[in-house]
Amino acid sequence: MHGRAVYFVGPKQVEVRDRDVPDPGHDEVRVRTRRSAISSGTERLVYRGEAPTDLPADESIAALDGDLSFPLQYGYAAVGTVEAVGDNVDASLLGDRVFSFHPHESHFLSHPSELRPIPDDVSDDRAALLPTMETALNFVMDGRPLVGEHVVVFGQGVVGLVTTWLLAKFPLGSLTVVDCVPERRQLALEFGADTAVSPDTLAHPADGADLTFELSGNPDALDDALDVTRYDGRVIVGSWYGTKRASLDLGGRFHRSRINVESSQVSTIDPALSGRWDTERRFSLAWDHLEGVPIEALVTHRLDVGDAALAYELLEDEPDDAVQILFTYGDS
Repeated sequence: MHGRAVYFVGPKQVEVRDRDVPDPGHDEVRVRTRRSAISSGTERLVYRGEAPTDLPADESIAALDGDLSFPLQYGYAAVGTVEAVGDNVDASLLGDRVFSFHPHESHFLSHPSELRPIPDDVSDDRAALLPTMETALNFVMDGRPLVGEHVVVFGQGVVGLVTTWLLAKFPLGSLTVVDCVPERRQLALEFGADTAVSPDTLAHPADGADLTFELSGNPDALDDALDVTRYDGRVIVGSWYGTKRASLDLGGRFHRSRINVESSQVSTIDPALSGRWDTERRFSLAWDHLEGVPIEALVTHRLDVGDAALAYELLEDEPDDAVQILFTYGDS
């Protein structure tokens, strides 16, 4: 039996390779993938060759070993069914739907402890967005929005839109989003933003934003994020810029503004919260909130994994059309 796996083999070069499907070891299971979600921001860096190769791919995900040098497999949002188990694994797992932080691949081996059971009422498509929701929750938890605050979110890709959807549930003073793509600005309004503007028409709030999220992936946006943030405000940087550098104007009002700039990344929880929060509690919250997200507005394309090269071309060249792309795996 042969499976298929996506490989990034060079800048803007993607191959789908046939691979033998392995038998599980004594303590392993084999999962047949049904869906996997492209993490557009991170995977576009890998696709472009803009991810730093001197860092591990992701030390918190066992399936992502090695670094980010070509050729490599990547991805971390796979939904599938357990189709075979090793001798030492409980056979009752057969047929279970599971989520795994695993690259785009039609079949893979895993230890049961690395899999997360999917609630019966959560569809495959929705389950594939679990990392997106977890990331958005982490941003909001790090930002700590307060009642009546003015909040600005730069970037309305999938993570930005879900972050906006979460923030819209708070009793904020205002919620403004900034994005270059008109279609994404319209989606943000549907997701609960009060105002959606392009970067070139962004007007400063009267007193500035209390809390600003930079989620665009564009280093130049960080300077704009600092510029719209008021005295003693907070800027949460959720973007990963890879090898791109940010050029900041810190010689003007920033010098006296006492603005707090903080990085936020989902692999860790704020130490100030770690006494009460761990990843299991955050995962539970992510499942709960996934239920209400209007995913049909987010998922713009479902493509067979054999068309992986086309998927990344769409993300690169058609940002007004492609928001969230899911890979499907047919009967493989």
